[in-house]
Amino acid sequence: MTHASDPAAAPTPQTAADAQAAANDAAPETQAKDSPEQRIAALEAELAELKDRVLRAHAETENVRRRMEKERDDARAYAASKFAKDVLSVADNLRRALDSAPKSEDEGLKTLVAGVEVTERELISVFERHQIKRIDPLGQRFDANLHEAVVEIPDPTRPPGFVVQVMMPGYTIAGRLLRAAVVGVSKGGPAAGQSVDTQA
Repeated sequence: MTHASDPAAAPTPQTAADAQAAANDAAPETQAKDSPEQRIAALEAELAELKDRVLRAHAETENVRRRMEKERDDARAYAASKFAKDVLSVADNLRRALDSAPKSEDEGLKTLVAGVEVTERELISVFERHQIKRIDPLGQRFDANLHEAVVEIPDPTRPPGFVVQVMMPGYTIAGRLLRAAVVGVSKGGPAAGQSVDTQA
């Protein structure tokens, strides 16, 4: 049984001094941790991190929205590509009919040709409403992305690699190739930039 007067129970002067010194040593550290300036700095850092996360999430959401809009627009624009490609043969046949129509003063034939021309114009108008554009590259430099060369044609008046004949026009839909133009390209002429001596 321990009595209040027991010398072992009461802190010795040395022990009390040590405890006070330890408390004094720990106080600045505790005060430094809890100082308003450091707490404000910590909160500001946390706020900056949260703002950065919000901005990143917002940017990612915006990117997803734009990507979905582009995919939707592409799907709408290109959904009819197969059908449009099949209809191109109708435009080809109308143009062949007009090119092969004989010149005649016969009123019936002239009316028929005029009707075919109106039909072709209407079809082209429908194409344009659906962003289908014709590629007619006669006289242009050959472009493998838009043209399909099936023959080389000697032409001393043109530099090599230019389209000198169009067998079948090409088409694009909303800027994407629907059908390449089938063409003949020049060969054997002067280099680009050189003039041809027509007096020889």
